[in-house]
Amino acid sequence: MKLAIEGVLLSTLLVLGVATSASAAQDPVVGSWKLNVAKSTFKSGAVPTAQTRTYAQTEKGLSVTINTSAGGKEQTMTASYALDGKDYTVTGNPDWDAIVGKQVDPNKAEFTFKRGGKSIGTTNRMVSKDGKTLTTESTYTDAKGGKVENTMVFERQ
Repeated sequence: MKLAIEGVLLSTLLVLGVATSASAAQDPVVGSWKLNVAKSTFKSGAVPTAQTRTYAQTEKGLSVTINTSAGGKEQTMTASYALDGKDYTVTGNPDWDAIVGKQVDPNKAEFTFKRGGKSIGTTNRMVSKDGKTLTTESTYTDAKGGKVENTMVFERQ
């Protein structure tokens, strides 16, 4: 009898462990991504010559480091955030100082860019079903008042 109860408890713990692991699945954006400039479109704004994005899963959500080369200048932007509709600080970007993100589906997230507490634009971030391509579609007003519209395509590294 004692052995049967221990077996049921062990089975229950294993099932709970599997359920917990499944619910805490890693975001498909986690990893390193390199911009494919040839597959990207830039309707307005500066065109980067290179960009690498590195996303990591954290205890509270995600962190991202974006290294960009454009116009002979290097820029590094960082942020740690959750996809919960709250403001999170961005460092290293002259165009926005905060992001607000929400999960649309397992492979898509929507963000609002903010500068000085005001919304200045949006971006959608989508990971392909096969996990090999990351696409961002952005529209925002930069720090100089110019409109920026682009679709950037990244390949997993």
